[in-house]
Amino acid sequence: MPPAFLPGIELSRLLYEDVVGHGLAADFPGLPYAAGLIGPGSEVLGYDTERSTDHDWGPRLLIFLPDDQADRTAEVRKAVGAWLPEQFRGFPTTFPEGDHRVVINGLGDWLRWRLGFDPRAGIGIRDWLGAPGQLLAEVTGGAVFHDESGELGRVRQALAWYPDDVWRYLLACQWMRISQEEPFPGRCAEVGDDVGSMIIAARLARDVIKLCLLMERRYPPYPKWLGTAFRRLPIAAEVEPLLAGALTARDWPDRERLLNQAYLAIGRAHNALGLTAPVEPALVPFHTRPFLVPEGGRYSGALIESIADPELRRLPRVGAADQYLDSTDALNDHGLRDAAAGRVLGSSAR
Repeated sequence: MPPAFLPGIELSRLLYEDVVGHGLAADFPGLPYAAGLIGPGSEVLGYDTERSTDHDWGPRLLIFLPDDQADRTAEVRKAVGAWLPEQFRGFPTTFPEGDHRVVINGLGDWLRWRLGFDPRAGIGIRDWLGAPGQLLAEVTGGAVFHDESGELGRVRQALAWYPDDVWRYLLACQWMRISQEEPFPGRCAEVGDDVGSMIIAARLARDVIKLCLLMERRYPPYPKWLGTAFRRLPIAAEVEPLLAGALTARDWPDRERLLNQAYLAIGRAHNALGLTAPVEPALVPFHTRPFLVPEGGRYSGALIESIADPELRRLPRVGAADQYLDSTDALNDHGLRDAAAGRVLGSSAR
């Protein structure tokens, strides 16, 4: 019989409490460290199911050593491997390649590997704009089971959400994405390109979902979990059926009607935030063409005007890396993302 499924965070917690914590106390008394489950993995965000167990999943744990103890990672890893059981709660404690699932790193080394920067040195605008929401969710999500110095907790708190002006800027950029394509589904349908209309409607639905997550102060995850994360928001009860209907509509009038109802709902949500003077949630024709649009640029402009930092207010409205990069490889390349963020900032490379 296969072992009973446990959410990965709970399995990790039990591994620490029942095995790893005791072993470290016995073999390395007085060694300061932090332990938890953060970083990559569906279980870190609480999205794992039994399906997740087929790869890169199991009783695993991350141990973080202080920077001045980072040269002991190999020593600790070897000791853990000596007393770690082959299985825990019926699941193997090693990856198929043979390495055990308790990963030991210096905290600074791990942060630079995962984020491309160390938040303890300060988090500049370039860092915020170069980091995809998925990576920020990984570091601030999951669970910490032990944090003797509190340093990992301070890092997670520093990254918990964007500074206010950065948040307003990213919201403005997300509205700008909507404004740039809002008339296109209708134009495609007008020339008989219903597939094109559906494709752009799907792009707009994705932008609406990311906007809702940003408005609710939730880091947007990568595409596999975007809808799952959205469904957990209060606004999803109203907006999700509208987007689903628009994506399955068989003609343009229904698609337009449902998209526009979603636009009105997120316009009301924008006003409820109180970040700007109220922007009337309205639908207007796109120039003289028979396509009703929400004029997303109105919300974008209001948000930009609300930003206190003049340098941030002058930036092009493209946003963070995952608002304009759509390649998994590009988003996982720290150097490429940093270069892109530097290009956005120009001479204001902070």
